[in-house]
Amino acid sequence: MHVDLLITNIGQLLTMDKKGPVKGRDMNELTVLEGAAVAVRNGKVDWIGSSEKAANIQAARTIDAKGKLVTPGLVDPHTHLVFGGSREKEMALKQQGVPYLEILKQGGGILSTVNSTKETAYEDLLEKALFHLDRMAMHGITTVEAKSGYGLDKKTELKQLQVAKAAGDQHPLDLVSTFLGAHAIPPEYKENPDAFLDEMAEMFDEIKDKNLAEFVDIFTETGVFSVEQSRKYLLAAKEKGFGVKVHADEIDPLGGTELAVEVGAISGDHLAVASDEGIKQLAASDTIGVILPGTSFYLGKDTYSPARKMVDAGAAISISTDFNPGSSVTENLQLIMSIAALKLKLSPEEIWHAVTVNAAHAIGRGSEAGTIAIGRKADIVLWDAPNYMYIPYHYGVNHINTVVKNGSVLYERQAIR
Repeated sequence: MHVDLLITNIGQLLTMDKKGPVKGRDMNELTVLEGAAVAVRNGKVDWIGSSEKAANIQAARTIDAKGKLVTPGLVDPHTHLVFGGSREKEMALKQQGVPYLEILKQGGGILSTVNSTKETAYEDLLEKALFHLDRMAMHGITTVEAKSGYGLDKKTELKQLQVAKAAGDQHPLDLVSTFLGAHAIPPEYKENPDAFLDEMAEMFDEIKDKNLAEFVDIFTETGVFSVEQSRKYLLAAKEKGFGVKVHADEIDPLGGTELAVEVGAISGDHLAVASDEGIKQLAASDTIGVILPGTSFYLGKDTYSPARKMVDAGAAISISTDFNPGSSVTENLQLIMSIAALKLKLSPEEIWHAVTVNAAHAIGRGSEAGTIAIGRKADIVLWDAPNYMYIPYHYGVNHINTVVKNGSVLYERQAIR
């Protein structure tokens, strides 16, 4: 047997090959293979077995895992990858207790990012996006979703989507694009948000024709878009052939979780204040809850999404960085795993499902990413850790030893001594 890559002497191998999305109590059941090996040929997993049997395999390259943990590449299902500028000056204002609306009046907040994104050249946005994708890759992410939403006009939204498409073409990571033109209400549409939604919906045909996004998302929240407005917009997107997502129940429990289930959204995201009825409906549906604990952490909130209640009710959840310049400024999904353990009270087993197989299903990649299985893309991570429980336990650092993407070594930790 001849293969391109052989990873042997694996301490613990998480294949995450349970048919997903994995829901409820099943998220707490994890298959762990010890003393395993994985062979890769033509960019795909070709064989999985014991290290003893791997001795008969001839490989162009062999990696001795030396007892390390090996898992699928991580999947980040909710990011705002493409944006101009940064907002570090707002941190001090927030610490001083300056309200967000006052920060907006001072030229900060989301409108600051919108203005920077409008003013930043396409080439500069692309270079910045590729930089952030590099960081994600170095932290073990091999598939990532990227939203627009910092344009709030046709020209800039298209620029963001075009940048995301180019980044996906140029970078080794797999990128899934989402159109979030309905991210906020521009000041000029403050008195007529329906007209703004109509303007964003007018872009659907062009986005579909140019293959710039697979999903359409909307921010359903007090002061942004109502459940009724969101329903009409999302159903129009579905008629055009898009999958749909919902920024739901982040601040006020408006019924965004229920709306996500009603319209058949692939995911409802945030869900920080989802109602008991919303959780019940989520558990009975195929919609995945994408939980973003880094946002609550970064904004200094005392309350976090009731993820524990969701899993106990039988729902499928995933977790994500929500990487963005205003409310969760990190590309490190490992850190989010630790926050999920400490603040969401999720078990290590639940967390691993939430960043692999379930995260892949939350962005329509359930048949490609988040799993190590024969015939699948060989997206594999070797960790400087002896077992899967160690990653959320030892927080705030990068545990990556080696990242394999499509069967090729993409990143290796370099020794400094």
